[in-house]
Amino acid sequence: MKIVMTLLFLISTSAMAETILFLGDSLTEGYQLSKEEAYPALIEKELKKNNKDIKVINGGVSGATSASGMKRMDWYLKAKPDILVLALGANDGLRGLKVTETEKNLSQVIEKAQGRGISVILAGMKMPTNMGEAYRNQFENIFPKIAKKYSIKLIPFILEGVGGVPKYNLPDGIHPNAKGHEIMAKTILKVLETEL
Repeated sequence: MKIVMTLLFLISTSAMAETILFLGDSLTEGYQLSKEEAYPALIEKELKKNNKDIKVINGGVSGATSASGMKRMDWYLKAKPDILVLALGANDGLRGLKVTETEKNLSQVIEKAQGRGISVILAGMKMPTNMGEAYRNQFENIFPKIAKKYSIKLIPFILEGVGGVPKYNLPDGIHPNAKGHEIMAKTILKVLETEL
């Protein structure tokens, strides 16, 4: 009887664990960093400190664009995530891809997630000035626009306090170093904790 009760307890507590999927690119993957230094792992560690039963999936792939979102989402749905932090689009902007395509791709991922009852948080992105002011504005404006359309929470700029700050980035000036990921984790947590 004691064994049965223990098994029932383990099943019930594991069923209560929340799974968070971070679907992103190299910024999420933790380019040139260990898995433990990337912001998804830092967020998991921080949440577990507060006795939260959390499972985090780092769905970051270097070079990923918003177009890869749907295919990869299908794969990660097997893990039945409760929350999706959607952090795609940076590579679209750096490659000068059509803003309308990025918007369409992100929207499709959100619709798929919401159709499965998954809460979505959208991570906003800004572009360097070399893309031209018109493109830059159009690109940056899609994130608040999408968040409003789907009534989801927005992280205004995932690289807040990190982007363009040399001491928080690798020598390439694009990818955050370990310290940069610590700041990103704090920025994301402020919004993520409101969904838990």
